[in-house]
Amino acid sequence: MLVSELFKTKKLIKNYTMNSQKYILIVCIALILSSCNTSPEKITNTSDYDTYIELAENKTLQNAMIDNEFWKHKLEKAPNQFPYISKIAATYSHLFAATGKIEYLKKAEEELVKVNEITGYNNPSFLMSLSVNYISQHKFKESLELLTKVELIGDRLSDVQKMLFDVHLELGNNDLAKLYLEKIKNMNDFDYLIRLAKWSDHQGDLDSAIKYLEKARVIAESSNLSSIKQWTYTNLADFYGHSGDIKASYNHFLKALEIDPNDAYAKKGIAWIVYSYEKNPDEALRILNSITTTFFAPDYYLLKAEIFEYKGDIVSKNEQLKLYERAVADTLYGDMYNKYNVFLYTDENKKIDEAIAIAKIEVEHRPTPQSYVLLAWAYYSNGNIDDALNIVNQHIIGHTYEPSALYHSAEIYKEAGETEKANALKKELLESAYELGPLVAEKAVSYTHLTLPTTPYV
Repeated sequence: MLVSELFKTKKLIKNYTMNSQKYILIVCIALILSSCNTSPEKITNTSDYDTYIELAENKTLQNAMIDNEFWKHKLEKAPNQFPYISKIAATYSHLFAATGKIEYLKKAEEELVKVNEITGYNNPSFLMSLSVNYISQHKFKESLELLTKVELIGDRLSDVQKMLFDVHLELGNNDLAKLYLEKIKNMNDFDYLIRLAKWSDHQGDLDSAIKYLEKARVIAESSNLSSIKQWTYTNLADFYGHSGDIKASYNHFLKALEIDPNDAYAKKGIAWIVYSYEKNPDEALRILNSITTTFFAPDYYLLKAEIFEYKGDIVSKNEQLKLYERAVADTLYGDMYNKYNVFLYTDENKKIDEAIAIAKIEVEHRPTPQSYVLLAWAYYSNGNIDDALNIVNQHIIGHTYEPSALYHSAEIYKEAGETEKANALKKELLESAYELGPLVAEKAVSYTHLTLPTTPYV
């Protein structure tokens, strides 16, 4: 992870009463809205991205493999040059980014552990590299332990403080995250601006998040460093998607692909626009199928399963779920797919007890609102509404603005008889229809007096 507020709805009725005249008015408004719904504005054009999904070769992957062989050869020629080990680790990280294959991420970890052992876990650069690897594996506590050691060493203090912000935010230590953000404050620094944007988004201030990331984009483009430009474009694409500016989101994904035609995340972003906004599941599947020929992250199977369900093709949906389960059975993934597994096990009503156990692990490792959502939903799926409701009230509502968390909270409120609270959340969820996707968005409004639009209100 891996998108939010897109459909702007008008408030339909204020201070509703049940006298006949107002009831007739409500019915008339609902009829008008439903009759006026049209297909959404088409944003995408296959001619914009076909060249990227029809690539005959993956140059990013080829370059990473060449680099890997180069540094391994260098190390063979000079075994005492242990910094080469770090270079080899970096190539494995690049291979993971290019393929999604977990074995490459684990090989990178092995090499980084090796070079840290050689240096007695006392080299800040090697420690931080291993910390980044652990973040990718969702080993946030292990990452924090390494970064704390670097901070005590005192070298590269600004760099480690930036990473400490990242990890504390992931762990739900918001006060500490804010403290480190203040330590690195510099409005002319790319690294600070992207973190300020992330913090703003975390606080529910999307406008500021976009503003700060646009400032970072200017710095990235002036630096002419392809990697940070690509990163900035995909993240801006996500933020613009959150804000409802689908065209800007689409254009930024295209910008990322201009830099790296093999950027799987950017292609996936376009596929989501095609599916969730344009309601074109077949084209979305065409894009995703082109990605999964060379990129093997398990969550792509889940996305394809969702799209097949939207199409009404349950056989194909179940085939994709089987592929996902087979993939994540690999123990190398560790806890990386815990979130997906909880929702899969509960929504498919397969392994409720296992879902509860996994959710508890997530809360223990990362006591964030997003982790508590998993536990609340697992309890809800098991019929334990009281505990689910307590978690929602104590740890979720007022602590996160993430649409999926609000949706699951609304479902729990509904089941607990807290209808007013449920409906209040669902009105907000109308603004997040794009991020939630058509299937969930329809569920979110199915028992309200509101109508889900097929075109965005301006």
